[in-house]
Amino acid sequence: MIYLDYSANTPADPRVAEAFLRASLDFPGNPNSKHPAGQAAANALSESRKHIADMLSVLPEELIFTSGATESNNLALLGSVAARRHVGRHIISTALEHPSVSACLSHLQENGYEIDLLPILSNGRIDLEALSSLLRKDTCLVALSAVDSELGTVQPLAEAAERIRRFPDCHFHVDATQAVGKTPVDFSVADSVSFAPHKFYGLTGSGVLYKKKGIPLLPQLHGGESDSPYRSGTPALAEIKALERALELALTEQVSRNAAVRAHNAYLRTAFSKEKKVSINSPADAVPHILNLSIAGNRGSAVQTSLAAADICISVKSACSSDALPSRAVFAVSRSRKNALASFRVSLSHLTTREELDALLSALAPLLHI
Repeated sequence: MIYLDYSANTPADPRVAEAFLRASLDFPGNPNSKHPAGQAAANALSESRKHIADMLSVLPEELIFTSGATESNNLALLGSVAARRHVGRHIISTALEHPSVSACLSHLQENGYEIDLLPILSNGRIDLEALSSLLRKDTCLVALSAVDSELGTVQPLAEAAERIRRFPDCHFHVDATQAVGKTPVDFSVADSVSFAPHKFYGLTGSGVLYKKKGIPLLPQLHGGESDSPYRSGTPALAEIKALERALELALTEQVSRNAAVRAHNAYLRTAFSKEKKVSINSPADAVPHILNLSIAGNRGSAVQTSLAAADICISVKSACSSDALPSRAVFAVSRSRKNALASFRVSLSHLTTREELDALLSALAPLLHI
């Protein structure tokens, strides 16, 4: 099998799995318990929290450990607007957001919130001037992704934050799930930031929400003492230890990993640029891990099925999206419904080999030359 869907999920690094196993065996106690085993687990959790915070350049108390980016996004969006009922019911976001954000926004809209979606420019970035014009006194939330999961576009978060700061009662949330561990992220520009380690060779089922100190947030889970007042439940120490190790490896090896991925991306772009039927939808300055393509006359889902028959794994849109509709991200940049329906995503890793890329090109050849 050739796996080219690393933006949906990555295989756990053996060193991460080892950290999970070691913590599972070494710390049987509940970190909330007051006996010696519980206190040993609590101390280990505190050490991991501090190390993760240091790596992210944030404060330990600003980290909330969750079950994944979906929970983190839900907590950030629902918790922040609930804490800002006095501010207003106006929210700004984009059509590029992950379903865990867009579904929350739909839920809020059904409950009386007004949602404005920012226009997307031809380079895949948000229209900052439109953001300035849409912000108002009753805007309680702006939610943006750091890196679009379909195109790999890097959004201008610092520039957006500068505009949002003019409205101090507005919460700025960033979904950095496709960014952390792969490209630098400045957590200080936002009020909250979400991410999950399964995108950088960690374990599925754990996540993080950074919440800036002093920013109000109402918890969405209730019952039971925990290590954070914002999220009830027994702390998953082994998963947190695994997350810590995955982040440490990702940041330590980021330069070498990215160099390999950039080379793979350039190789595919060169090959596809020679094909008249292929549109490269990802902008040139997108993160190298994501390459979005369309083949004229072929729906993306059909390309996925064809490649699956050759034991090659790619995705159509986000793994959490419906395949029945055109890609909103590709439509936003191309303004072509046909192109958006034809789009598919190849996502790369430092584990990818040149032989795998050549196999992909060979498998696509019949579709390119019909």
